[in-house]
Amino acid sequence: MKIIRIHPGDCVAVAVTSIAAGEELTVGDSAVTALEVIPAGHKIALRPIAAGENIIKYGFPIGHAKTDIAAGAHVHTQNVRSNLGGQLSYTYEPDFKELPTQTPRTFRGYRRPDGKVGIRNEVWIVPTVGCVNSIVREIESRAQGFKTANIDAICSFCHPYGCSQLGDDQDMTLRYLSGLIRHPNAAAVLVLGLGCENGNIGELKKVMGDYDANRVRFLVAQDSEDEIVDALAILEELCRYADTFRREECPASELILGLKCGGSDGFSGITANPLLGSLSDTVIAQGGSTILTEVPEMFGAETILMNRCRTEAQFDATVHLINDFKAYFARYGEKTDENPSPGNKAGGITTLEDKSLGCTQKGGTAPVEDVLRYGDPIRAKGLSLLQAPGNDLVASGALMASGAQMVLFTTGRGTPFGCPIPTVKISSNTPLYNKKRSWIDFNAGSLLEGVSMEELTGQFYDYVLALASGEVQAKSELLDRHDLAIFKDGVTL
Repeated sequence: MKIIRIHPGDCVAVAVTSIAAGEELTVGDSAVTALEVIPAGHKIALRPIAAGENIIKYGFPIGHAKTDIAAGAHVHTQNVRSNLGGQLSYTYEPDFKELPTQTPRTFRGYRRPDGKVGIRNEVWIVPTVGCVNSIVREIESRAQGFKTANIDAICSFCHPYGCSQLGDDQDMTLRYLSGLIRHPNAAAVLVLGLGCENGNIGELKKVMGDYDANRVRFLVAQDSEDEIVDALAILEELCRYADTFRREECPASELILGLKCGGSDGFSGITANPLLGSLSDTVIAQGGSTILTEVPEMFGAETILMNRCRTEAQFDATVHLINDFKAYFARYGEKTDENPSPGNKAGGITTLEDKSLGCTQKGGTAPVEDVLRYGDPIRAKGLSLLQAPGNDLVASGALMASGAQMVLFTTGRGTPFGCPIPTVKISSNTPLYNKKRSWIDFNAGSLLEGVSMEELTGQFYDYVLALASGEVQAKSELLDRHDLAIFKDGVTL
């Protein structure tokens, strides 16, 4: 198989391997001769395409031809332009099917007193402001002696935010930190503030609401004669509390999976993203939950998600999700189609519509049950949409703050980063998997090599449940995962 036509109505196909000029190719009932080199992951025209005509891939337009394109030509940025513009009006046209109910499988997780389930038993140190980062790192280093065999890690999560912020910008930071502190992968949390910052502990508590004083403790550095000594005394108590938890059998209905992609290529929308969509449907059919974000990478595919909204209220919320993000772009004088990245383009993704139609496949086919603001905790079982940008660190952190126990992250070009929760990397192609075994956890490229989606979904689900049970670790957990990236939208004083 040299080329793939994803949808019967597509006027382009995707090269599975690099194609030489003059090669004769067939896909279905179409035959074409390559007029030039077509790199792997890139598109070839299956028929002549007139200037101004839409380029159809995934069964939808990904842009239009800037010039006449001959059959067999390379279809990419040199001859395609995006159709995207500003804010649009939409009509709710429900188009979704209920998933058949499945008996949930199980994993071994940590059930917390509030009923939430974590997949790791860790102790976290969270600063309210970047001014205390050096103190927090020192506290983390000295606290390692409190770790027991039943505590997976003692981690600090430094960031440069928490002061000199105003209004909604500060509110986003406080909601993010609140989500971090609430996260069930942390058995216990020490929150360290400076004392004079805008987003001080008092303001943070207003956003957090009720909390378990056995699990969460606070310390203001300016009020302490020796904040390191005092923090270590608190952490010793928190570690004793964390050590009381044990793994227990939990149904898959307790799973909350974050869905993310980054460093995508022309195969991401053919292999890795559909694999996540298949797994998402499986988990939801068993009563579990998934969260899809990266709002700018919904542009051009948003109506698919809108029409999968279960209610008109959720449809309206999704319209606001899309148009509010376009307004955010406009406030800073940026175009909505300033995407994909150079790496995406090198991998064969031409326009933002091309990227979005592949990206949104991570959400499978389940109805959309809820739409969340940045920092909102998940409220509904099933598929939720979340307000966050496409940036890998910011979006993955947003999934964590909303309650995802792990992030499933597809990539065609590779990335080593991790966020505070296990960040599982799924390669879209086998060469990447073979080259970057220290980064990549699972290979979706085998879908191009004869493995069926059903078979691979089963294998991937086995892996996810093993990871949730602590039987394996994601590669990201073996690398540094200390940094936080919080979504910022406002002035800095």
